[in-house]
Amino acid sequence: MPIFEYKCKSCGEEFEKLVFGTPEIRCPKCESADVQKKFSLFGMSGVEKPFAGQSGSGCSSCGSSGSACSSCG
Repeated sequence: MPIFEYKCKSCGEEFEKLVFGTPEIRCPKCESADVQKKFSLFGMSGVEKPFAGQSGSGCSSCGSSGSACSSCG
C-alpha cells in the first residue's frame, strides 16, 4: 500500500495519501478533485557504501571532504 504525495491545483495544498486501488483523490483542505501526483523520492538510511558518483573518502557521517559537520572537525 503505497503513500503518494499530491498537490491541489485549486488551493495549493500539499498532502500525502495512503492509496488502496484506484480511488478518487480529493484535497483534504478544499475537497477539490483537481489534484496532481508529485514526483516522490524515497530515503535510505544505514547505507554504508557510497552512492554512485561519490568518492569513498571524507567524513563517514556527512560524506564531506571538508568541515561540514561536528564529526569532520
